[in-house]
Amino acid sequence: MPEPEPELGPAPRPRRRGRTTLLIAVAAVLGVVAGTCTGFLVQVNRTPDKLPSLSQPKLAQAKGPGPEPLSAAEDRQVKVDGDLRKVLLKKPSGARVGTVEGSAGWLSLADYSARYEDPSNAYSYYIGEEFRRAAGIRWSQGTRDVEIVLVQYRQVEALGASDAAADDSSYAEDPSGTDSWAIPGTGDGMAYVHPADGGEYSAEAHAWRGDIAMEVWMYDTKPISKKAIMDVAERQMGRL
Repeated sequence: MPEPEPELGPAPRPRRRGRTTLLIAVAAVLGVVAGTCTGFLVQVNRTPDKLPSLSQPKLAQAKGPGPEPLSAAEDRQVKVDGDLRKVLLKKPSGARVGTVEGSAGWLSLADYSARYEDPSNAYSYYIGEEFRRAAGIRWSQGTRDVEIVLVQYRQVEALGASDAAADDSSYAEDPSGTDSWAIPGTGDGMAYVHPADGGEYSAEAHAWRGDIAMEVWMYDTKPISKKAIMDVAERQMGRL
């Protein structure tokens, strides 16, 4: 017959702090108090320091005319606040112009969101990113299709252009076998060439400048070279 388990008594009380530790703590407190009193007595017997003068030296004012205001051609903000479609690259000679979603080259937020697998989610996301407007152009040359989209953001509370370019670049790194290169003069702009998918080759580029994010897309039945995607991306960024 198994022996009954012993009854558990009350939990032990916490152990009190040792006397030696208590004496050390008291000595430390007394040392701080003594040091404070000594410092106070030293300060009382000192002659007050003279306060520095509140006056400041007179600053020399620049002379001569101010800089000339930028012309409309030099002022980037004038350019991008006008007709955004005029900032898009023109189609190459001999290419056939296609149509983008929307009307007359403009894409509304609904048009732009429809380009995504989940349009409703994209719509909500770009409202949060302060989507302002978008414009695009598409052309075909031989077997190659090229599309450029410029998306402008209000950027009152969010950095929509840089956020969008970073998000697009993160998706563009897939699938495996994708080659990528930095776009010169854009900071973190990137161009990508993807392996064939069902007999179709594709490439894309993403960058931003100010409040505008750039998207370049290429599709072909033949391999797309680095030079091809980089050329279009660099020339489009140059227009911004």
